[in-house]
Amino acid sequence: MNLFDTMASMEHEQVVFCSDPNSGLRSIIAVHNTALGPGIGGVRMWPYPDEQTALNDVLRLSQGMTYKAAIAGVNFGGAKSVIIGDPARHKTEALLRAHGRFVQSLAGRYIPGVDVGTSQADMDVLAVEAKRVFSGTGDPSPLTALGVLESIRAAVEFVDGSPVLEGRRIAVQGAGHVGEPLIRHLAQEGAKLVISDVDRTKVERLAVDLPVEVVDPDEILGVDCDVFAPCALGAVVDDASIPALRCRIVAGGANNVLAEPRHAVALADAGILYVPD
Repeated sequence: MNLFDTMASMEHEQVVFCSDPNSGLRSIIAVHNTALGPGIGGVRMWPYPDEQTALNDVLRLSQGMTYKAAIAGVNFGGAKSVIIGDPARHKTEALLRAHGRFVQSLAGRYIPGVDVGTSQADMDVLAVEAKRVFSGTGDPSPLTALGVLESIRAAVEFVDGSPVLEGRRIAVQGAGHVGEPLIRHLAQEGAKLVISDVDRTKVERLAVDLPVEVVDPDEILGVDCDVFAPCALGAVVDDASIPALRCRIVAGGANNVLAEPRHAVALADAGILYVPD
């Protein structure tokens, strides 16, 4: 990848590579657009297989945040950051504070929040070093899940003429910050749920409380269902997965569900209604 050419084509303003050997921090901050205000976007911590994958993710995520902030009509731009590492093994206070210092070095151009692999408690740690952090405000994920629920309801009504979710078979990929509350909402609506997560303990815990069917992560894309709700990582809809889909609607909370914009056309050609994240 030629980074400057890619930044120009995706219209990014700034990309910062951060390294702190003492804490083990390796992170990337991408500021996409600050025309409407400082860039907002979560801090994602994930064991990316390589730096290129991490860079691709942060560029796509930050670009998406610009559009989301603009559509919402708020005075913010788009940005994002990723920390390379397993949050269950590598996350420490020293690592988070080091990332916070890099955030602070941008002088308010980027305001971080919660994302995959981080929590509100982690944002409180970042706030020790960075002046502008979405911390101490409560977890926004349940509200995101509520938005996804209403999106699913609207999509079902568009396809079938009725917003009723009772008896609908819905496959939810991911049982994390957004996936879990969405699953609970759908269960209350009487939907027939099939769920999966790379962390098997999350779905097994839900299966104790709720009438759900648990499948392995590599099976969820092919589940015969009314709605496929991706709520984990992005880029799950691609050339390989579209032929495997057995749903009528794709509507979830994951960022950047499509691997490429052209896959929206491919979904339409397959007769599948797509609700953008």
